[in-house]
Amino acid sequence: MRQMPRHPFDADKLHEECGVFGVIGVAEAANFVALGMHALQHRGQEAGGIVSYDPETGFNSARRFGYVRDNFTKASLMETLPGELAIGHVRYSTAGSKGATALRDVQPFFGEFSMGGCAIAHNGNLTNATSLRRELIERGSIFQSSSDSECIIHLMARSIQRTLSERIKDALRRVEGAFSIVAMTRTKLIGVRDALGVRPLVLGRIGEEGYVLSSETCGLDIIGAEFLREIEPGEMVVISKGKIENSRPFGPSTGRFCIFEHVYFSRPDSIIGGRSVYETRRQIGVELAREAPVDADLVCPVPDSGTPAAIGFAHESGIPYGMGIIRNQYMGRTFIEPTESIRNMGVRLKLNVNRALIKGKRVILVDDSVVRGTTSRKIKDMIIDAGAAEVHFRIASPPTAWPCFYGVDTPERAKLLAANMSEEEMRDWIGVDSLRFVSLDGLYRAVGAVEGRNKAQPQFCDACFTGQYPVAPSDQIEAGFQMRAAE
Repeated sequence: MRQMPRHPFDADKLHEECGVFGVIGVAEAANFVALGMHALQHRGQEAGGIVSYDPETGFNSARRFGYVRDNFTKASLMETLPGELAIGHVRYSTAGSKGATALRDVQPFFGEFSMGGCAIAHNGNLTNATSLRRELIERGSIFQSSSDSECIIHLMARSIQRTLSERIKDALRRVEGAFSIVAMTRTKLIGVRDALGVRPLVLGRIGEEGYVLSSETCGLDIIGAEFLREIEPGEMVVISKGKIENSRPFGPSTGRFCIFEHVYFSRPDSIIGGRSVYETRRQIGVELAREAPVDADLVCPVPDSGTPAAIGFAHESGIPYGMGIIRNQYMGRTFIEPTESIRNMGVRLKLNVNRALIKGKRVILVDDSVVRGTTSRKIKDMIIDAGAAEVHFRIASPPTAWPCFYGVDTPERAKLLAANMSEEEMRDWIGVDSLRFVSLDGLYRAVGAVEGRNKAQPQFCDACFTGQYPVAPSDQIEAGFQMRAAE
């Protein structure tokens, strides 16, 4: 679900649900959190929130719709968030209500318990939230939001554990799905990843006694924090000022990190699993050039997410690279089209063809994915209108044929082009001279799995490509979703 109007170009992309960030042990921690949220803005543009704690004023919070830069850079607001401990959240909703009344869905969520207050920010999606919510309401819980994340607060309230960190463990043992959580009490900053580590979370150090938790390493970079390590799948860290304790609340586990983080979600300047996201995307382009070569005159990225793969494709194939499509950097994601004539301009509001470069050329367009395919058709039309002799699409991910239930905004399966058409049928529908996707093994090789995908025990979560869900989406199954039959 969406809370703010989107441009058609963005509607045909997959979107992460959110980003989380937390800081402890530095003065004016909320200001550092705001900077971290700004670095993570690509993970959620609809809304943001910060909760801080100060011994004199207690817990303080601010939640706003829109960009971080438009809200959390105002001194008048940031002065209301004092303290050396704060957490923040940027949101792109996949669950929850929409519209003007949905500020209640903006995280972090806060709960007051007998042993003190606790705020939680959640990246991911709980696949049993509907059944949990139903159970909690029947037992007397009163929900204030429509977010799945609020279930965690209510589960904590019903726990009999004596400390807030133990109540968080207790609550998270009841939930299913994907979660990377940053939480805070009056004295502690807490980070947890689910047993499979589907969503990312990293740990950094700032100053002499300060620590940082962030969805990505780019959040550490913006505040000058030192990257220490990733929080491991199934790990929980409890950070006091200058001290870290870790535990394994969910027992031994094998990670299944979301492979689409490598393809699209994470910023290219972030580091995942010790690998540069930019270099991984460039290597995907190399694999594409090896798997799906084509005679052409020019390799062009569909900006901006297709750029690293296009560079890799051009280098491997020897075909010149060129910026055949220019993105309007000042076109906001939430641009409201005032008239029907402007609305009909569609993709042209964001992308413009470099006609002098394209005319008469056989063009290879490199993009990160094909979801509904509507944007691909429009971009193809623009390239043909500019005088291209041929148009070939090369896609830096396998066909997206299954919805994600772990924190990614995916259309229902009936609206996914690859769920309803073969590759050749997609080529005809988009109307290009050729269409090829990187193979699943090629994608795995690009992210460092030299032997490709381990079919018996896949190294990543790749359910959006394979339909093989590492955690059964129980709420969706109850609602009638048909999972792919086991091979």
